[in-house]
Amino acid sequence: MNNNEIRELSNKELTARINEERLSLVKLRLNHAVSPVENPNKINESKKLIARLLTESRKRQLLNAQ
Repeated sequence: MNNNEIRELSNKELTARINEERLSLVKLRLNHAVSPVENPNKINESKKLIARLLTESRKRQLLNAQ
């Protein structure tokens, strides 16, 4: 998911996607702790996606506060 797709999400969809990605990250970490994940870079990609989603969410909060 790139930044343009993130910007197109509504606030409700953005919140849902953040929660979904956080759950996915937890599952990836647990699976990696039990047995090595095929592609460990997926953990880093997931963390970066969550950060981008949170950044967009915070940007919207600041715009609404003005």
